[in-house]
Amino acid sequence: MILFLLTFFLLYGSLHLYFFVKLRAAFAPGAAPKIILAALLILGLIAPLLVRALERIGLETLVQLVSWAGYIWMAILLLFFSFALLMDLYRVVVYAAGLVLHADLRAIVPSVRILFLLPLAAALLIGGYGLYEARQIRTERIEIRSAKIPKEIGRIRVVQISDVHIGVMVRGERLAEILRKVKEEKPDLLLSTGDLVDGQPNSTAEAAVQFGEIRPRFGKFAVTGNHEFYAGLDQSIDFMKRSGFTLLRGEVATVGGAIDLAGVDDPTVRRSGPRGELSDREVISRGGGRFTVLLKHQPVVEKDAPGAFDLQLSGHTHKGQIFPFGLITSRFFFYHSGNYSLADGVLLHVSRGTGTWGPPIRFLSPPHITVIDLVPE
Repeated sequence: MILFLLTFFLLYGSLHLYFFVKLRAAFAPGAAPKIILAALLILGLIAPLLVRALERIGLETLVQLVSWAGYIWMAILLLFFSFALLMDLYRVVVYAAGLVLHADLRAIVPSVRILFLLPLAAALLIGGYGLYEARQIRTERIEIRSAKIPKEIGRIRVVQISDVHIGVMVRGERLAEILRKVKEEKPDLLLSTGDLVDGQPNSTAEAAVQFGEIRPRFGKFAVTGNHEFYAGLDQSIDFMKRSGFTLLRGEVATVGGAIDLAGVDDPTVRRSGPRGELSDREVISRGGGRFTVLLKHQPVVEKDAPGAFDLQLSGHTHKGQIFPFGLITSRFFFYHSGNYSLADGVLLHVSRGTGTWGPPIRFLSPPHITVIDLVPE
């Protein structure tokens, strides 16, 4: 956790310094404005820590204010950095071309002020649209036909949610919108593939009641994600239980006498306790050879696991959440978003996520629930 925080603030602090240098070059502010700017940027930098501290104290109004301001600023800064970096690359290319051609090409390079204002304007426009996109919850549909599904059971409708991140930013009416989409599908089974919760108990109490209103005939099941660990594993587990979820931690549950659900902890949680000894295949082997769904937060496939299960449901990547950061997350996760056919006819589905982490913004990565119809062949 300490290493994660150090890495995060080193990178995030570097982005703030980059913005400061760009703004200073564009406008050459005096000493007093520079001090004020530096103070505001420091507040932006530590806003995520302030949110956690204020949550623990219970200052609800201040938590909301700091969360919205701090996380929207995070998105704007990330977008600004992306566009400003492209402008810097353009300047380098023009400079190199001038050296090669022995020509003065400075006329085709915008002024320093324009080079600052254009990325900032683009970041603000995309950030505004991203607030809208983050609320446009889609429904992705998959149909799987299998001889393992008993004909007398008929179609089993499974709804997957992932990376909801219930907390200060995702709760109340925003969570209600998600659950309305779930209810519309009339699921037989509701599955959460990690990062369901991301806040302190005082920001999740209402959410437990909202989830309690959903009662699929085969129940609700969940696995841990890394943010259950960050938010506090014990309180996250308590929230999931109060919400009516059965938590699978290296366990198999049989539902309707037709499906085996195998759930494993996220690696972050595994490293913190004694439940990380079994491989995915060893966990799955505790089932009865029925149609098997592996619930696993991170979209990683163990070498010998395919063939032991029929469907893996994962999340975690958010598809980067805000483009172009999906280009980065896709370098870390080969199975990044969507459907992948594995060996032996196994399907892996990686959700883009149903909520948002940090900024309440998505760009070219709309949130969704996944509806999986399991049909007898």
